[in-house]
Amino acid sequence: MAHLLVSAAHKSSGKTTITLGLCAALTRRGLTVQSFKKGPDYIDPMWLSAATFAGRKAGEANERPCRNLDYYTMSRDEILATFSRHAHDADVSIIEGNKGLYDGLDLDGSNSNAALATLLGAPVVLVIDARGMTRGIAPLILGYQSFDPSVRISGVILNKIGGARHERKLRAIIEHYTDVPVLGAVHRDPRLEISERHLGLIPSNEESEARAKVDAIAEAIASQVNLDAVMDVARGAIPPTATALPRQPPRAPDLRIGIARDAVFGFYYPGDLEALEAAGAALVPMDMLHDAALPEIDGLFMGGGFPETHMKDLEANAALRHAVKDAIAAGLPAYAECGGLMYLARSLTWRGRTCEMAGAVPADVVMHETPQGRGYVRLRETGNGPWPLLDAGGSPMELSAHEFHYSSLENLDEDAVFAYEVLRGHGIDGCHDGLRVNNLLAGYAHMRDVGGNRWAGRFVTFVRSCKETPVVLEKEYDG
Repeated sequence: MAHLLVSAAHKSSGKTTITLGLCAALTRRGLTVQSFKKGPDYIDPMWLSAATFAGRKAGEANERPCRNLDYYTMSRDEILATFSRHAHDADVSIIEGNKGLYDGLDLDGSNSNAALATLLGAPVVLVIDARGMTRGIAPLILGYQSFDPSVRISGVILNKIGGARHERKLRAIIEHYTDVPVLGAVHRDPRLEISERHLGLIPSNEESEARAKVDAIAEAIASQVNLDAVMDVARGAIPPTATALPRQPPRAPDLRIGIARDAVFGFYYPGDLEALEAAGAALVPMDMLHDAALPEIDGLFMGGGFPETHMKDLEANAALRHAVKDAIAAGLPAYAECGGLMYLARSLTWRGRTCEMAGAVPADVVMHETPQGRGYVRLRETGNGPWPLLDAGGSPMELSAHEFHYSSLENLDEDAVFAYEVLRGHGIDGCHDGLRVNNLLAGYAHMRDVGGNRWAGRFVTFVRSCKETPVVLEKEYDG
């Protein structure tokens, strides 16, 4: 089981571009590459999934989507089981870290990238932003080695090199003062940069030239990184020991759930979609920009995305907006996260312009220049949600999730009903998240279908109950 973890001395060192390039370049060698991403993230995994897809036709389904490994929402056993399940038949697995190698929530580093590398027996390739550096690179590498000797830093890739002379100096210094091999040196090249916006990298489903970008990065990495040496590092990994966790046998599909998947909405975890299907849901893709009507569905799932960048086009598709509003008012079971919540609100205001949205949620959305909620969240069920998570005694439980939004809700009804109390994070108003409107649950928190929160199965069960026995609505909003 060849594998390695790509990390960096600090965030914004270019490790996503390097990891993307490694995945794509090795895939183009004919290898089966499985990518992983540490932490809660949608955008980087979308690019990594595109990089490990050997096909060339835009829009085709990816056979090996990137998988997330996250200490906050997953147990150690679940991380090990997830990694082993998806890595076992790959030629090589590449894990992209988040932030710096030793960064994490806890003082002891128990959820850091270094801790993940140790848990998985993964050698570390350290990406170093070498701009303006010469001799100072040596104590940086030595310090990272000595800080935790149990972490195997097996190579470095120098990034954003200023030229051939700069590269020669850095290689000589590293060779003289350290025993860490230089696996590659990537020179500064604006063609390799992926444009960024407030949430991070532009998602590959929105990037019209995503395939050309992936190809360009793959070629640059293949010509400036020793891929044979990278594979030698990966083959030195220690195979982790994992216990297979019990999984429910899949159920034959007996209902249809519409899912918004287009240039606007694309933030979905593969495991969540698989869990929905295993629970008996056939997923019906919907294009919120172009579809004129709702398909025949029993439920609706709207994930995150960037509706503000397409709000004029979303507004222009009035037929679908009205259909969604009417269906939710009539009791259609629905679940929406972040961008989905924004679409379902009455209006969306950004950069001085306001556009009408679906109007199913009695509130208006306003975009801000700074994040309104960012990072991990901890929620406690209030018992008022459509499919609450209860313990064996019937008491509401707590669950872990994450959020990252620049928008906020305004003009929300005073008698709004919330499914969650926010213990950590911001949610909708700093105290609550998970707005319930009829059979709709909409909030800013992004859930993951993991051991501590099997939301997908509960949602499908709720959709099935509504299909079999229509629920009497307590309240309908007229928008």
